[in-house]
Amino acid sequence: MPRKVLSVLVDNRAGVLARITSLFGRRGFNIDSLSVAATDNPALSRITIVTSGDNAENGVCELGQIMRQTEKLLETRAVFLVEPSAGVLRELLLVKVAADESTRAHLREIALIYKAKIIDLSPGSMIFELTGEPEKIDAYLDMLRDYPILELCRTGITALGRGALGYSLKEGQLG
Repeated sequence: MPRKVLSVLVDNRAGVLARITSLFGRRGFNIDSLSVAATDNPALSRITIVTSGDNAENGVCELGQIMRQTEKLLETRAVFLVEPSAGVLRELLLVKVAADESTRAHLREIALIYKAKIIDLSPGSMIFELTGEPEKIDAYLDMLRDYPILELCRTGITALGRGALGYSLKEGQLG
């Protein structure tokens, strides 16, 4: 089943994330990526879940069912399926690469092409920061394959639907 991106608005309370992730696990959905943070209303959090199901034949039906079950939780305010063509999907990458004087210029050149920022420089390494679509992050990492990657951290996808339709965090309703 292809990956699907869900945006879930929930009450910002302890235990909500555990309830939602266990619901996905019980239904046979793997969570490929998970991003959670409070919104502009501190009482609400947005959970972005990238998921794929184990059952390819009934994947669409199963996804609809898990969305409905998530909506039924008391803490859930809204659940949206974010289609890549109708949304903005971004991910953050921090990557530490072994670098000496002979490799720094080439690493800077790659960073410039991908618009990555150098956020730390030490005698033996460089740390880069890159934000973009997951495919851009993957392409950048592919360009770094010839250099020793010392550490790597990806945030997971966060997403919003395009256009004016959304969830009014102040009024607690779709608008």
